[in-house]
Amino acid sequence: MSSQEEILSDGRFSRIARDPRFWEMPEKERKVKIDKRFRAMFHDKKFKLRYTVDKRGRPVNYTSTENLRKFYALSESDSDLSESDSKELTVKKKKKKKGKGKGEADS
Repeated sequence: MSSQEEILSDGRFSRIARDPRFWEMPEKERKVKIDKRFRAMFHDKKFKLRYTVDKRGRPVNYTSTENLRKFYALSESDSDLSESDSKELTVKKKKKKKGKGKGEADS
């Protein structure tokens, strides 16, 4: 098999290097941006499937969430919000647990 440089030096294929149709897609543009409404699909159990074999019957050990992370990304503004939201949720859960403990002790 010829190397990439040899192929591009051939006169028949030299335009491939200059033609934007054949350029690789940048990493940032490769993934589809998902807004905050759909961020639950990354951690919800309803979206998680465990695969044991691939489509050709070979044994594999991966989940569908890995595929979701490969093809989808949270939009920049939403990823910042999701981090702050998750921190707020953990603080609220801790406060609720403390509040329930006091309420049960009173009754």
